[in-house]
Amino acid sequence: MADYDVFNGDADGICALLQLRFAEPREAQLITGVKREIDLLNRVYPEADDRITVLDISLDKNREGLNRALDVGAQVFYVDHHFAGSVPASASLKSLINEAPDVCTSVLINHYLRGAYREWAVVGTFGDNLKYTAAKLLKNLNLSAEKAALLENLGIYINYNGYGASVEELHFAPDELYAVLSQYSSPFDFVSDNNENFQKLEQGYQQDIEAAQSTIALVATDAIAAFVLPDEPWARRASGVYSNQLANDNPDRGHAVLTVKPNGHYLVSVRAPLNNKKGAAALCMHFPTGGGREAAAGINDLPADMLANFLDKFKQAFSA
Repeated sequence: MADYDVFNGDADGICALLQLRFAEPREAQLITGVKREIDLLNRVYPEADDRITVLDISLDKNREGLNRALDVGAQVFYVDHHFAGSVPASASLKSLINEAPDVCTSVLINHYLRGAYREWAVVGTFGDNLKYTAAKLLKNLNLSAEKAALLENLGIYINYNGYGASVEELHFAPDELYAVLSQYSSPFDFVSDNNENFQKLEQGYQQDIEAAQSTIALVATDAIAAFVLPDEPWARRASGVYSNQLANDNPDRGHAVLTVKPNGHYLVSVRAPLNNKKGAAALCMHFPTGGGREAAAGINDLPADMLANFLDKFKQAFSA
């Protein structure tokens, strides 16, 4: 019998797995990748009675791998908050799926474990830019403002680390970062005992986000704004967290950050207005490689000749 932990390489996926494995220790093969690599379950070829945990990747995008696992008799525990589509009916599948815009996988695992490792849930929730939800979790921890800010920053930094065209562009491979963090049942212990790696994340984030902030908008109105970042590693690393920052600074506006790819196409991050968190997934799913959730979604490969079409649909989605 083999065990597999399949998880998104962003803050939410990593922090969800941290909580689960602190509560339910298990030696498992780690299957993960950069933030946008979401068809991870399709890399697993299990046998009967193998145990597979899947965290923070769309069931709809992994349907083939899930059906293959269920067909051979593997046991699957699937937890996610992205668009799922039809969930297979199988005694071998246990699923916790909630697509509400104020929920993430770390929150679902926190509820499942009844708050056993709530600090890590807060880190993952801040990383997914669910500030209001994270603030509600914080109420049960009675932390100082300084400690709460540290959890928020750590979530942002872990999330930032997941963005890139390849693992080589990241400061830490997601499985390696998970392995480092898994030594600390409290995120505060990681920051104090492993400050060198914390500083590496923090300094990388600060340098890249400063470069992104110097970008001039392609289009900007009261309702929407779109920015184009260059074909550079720093831009790919900053794209997601810059999108979140724009959304936080302008909560009534929809945002799109497009990063030029080596093939001339665009990698797209979309954020719905924080004060009306819906429409991002529907917009991105108009395009072949698009997907996500109501509040935050993306397109992995938008052809350059579809840019005008995207901008039109972007305006229609958030200008009403």
